[in-house]
Amino acid sequence: MIKPIDLVIFDCDGILVDSEPVAVRVEAAALAELGWKLTEAEIVDRFVGRSTASMTKEIEAHLGRSLPPGWADSVEARHREAFRTELKPVDGIAEALDALHHVPTCIASSGTHEKMRFTLGLTDLYSRFEGRLFSATEVERGKPAPDLFLHAARRMGVAPDRCAVVEDSQYGVQAARAAGMRAFGYAGGLTPAPWLEGPATVVFDDMRKLPALLTAA
Repeated sequence: MIKPIDLVIFDCDGILVDSEPVAVRVEAAALAELGWKLTEAEIVDRFVGRSTASMTKEIEAHLGRSLPPGWADSVEARHREAFRTELKPVDGIAEALDALHHVPTCIASSGTHEKMRFTLGLTDLYSRFEGRLFSATEVERGKPAPDLFLHAARRMGVAPDRCAVVEDSQYGVQAARAAGMRAFGYAGGLTPAPWLEGPATVVFDDMRKLPALLTAA
C-alpha cells in the first residue's frame, strides 16, 4: 500500500525560481575565463543541482590547480547582479503552491541560506517558506547523496517514505530516490526529461500539473 504524502520538499533553483538559465550563462563565462570552455548543455550535465563545494572540487580537478582566492565568491556576485534584473518565479509555481496550501512544505537546496533568502525575496516567494529552508551547507554530502533530503525530513518530523521531492536536476532526483522518497522531476527547465526518468519518479513539464500529480501519487 502506498503511503500518503505528508511533506513536499522543493528544490529552489529551477523549481521555485527560474535561476538556472541565468546561472548557467554566468558560469559558462566564468569557466571560459579560467580556460575551460563548456557549452551550456555541458554545464547542465556536470553542475546543475550540485553544491558550490562539489563544483569547485571538480573544476580544480580538471584544471589541475587551485582556483584563485575568492573565485566562487566572485561568481556568486555575478549571479546576484544578473538575478536582480532577470530573475523570475518558475512559470506556474505560484498557482501550484496555492493549490498545495494544505500540505506541509519546505525547501532543500544545494544553495546557501543567504542565496535562498536573496532569490526567494526577489521573486516574492520567501514568505511562503520562511523558517523551513534547508541547505546543503548543513550536511556532510550534497546531492546526489540523500543527506540533505533526509535532514529536511528529520527536521520537519516526517518519515522519508511519506515525503515527495520536486527537483529539476538529475542529481536531485537521484538524491530523492536514495533517500527513499518519491521524486517528481520537472522537465520544464534546462534538464532533458530522459535525465530525470527512473524508478519512483514522475516526470512532468508544467508546474501547474504538480498538485494533481501529488494527489495521484
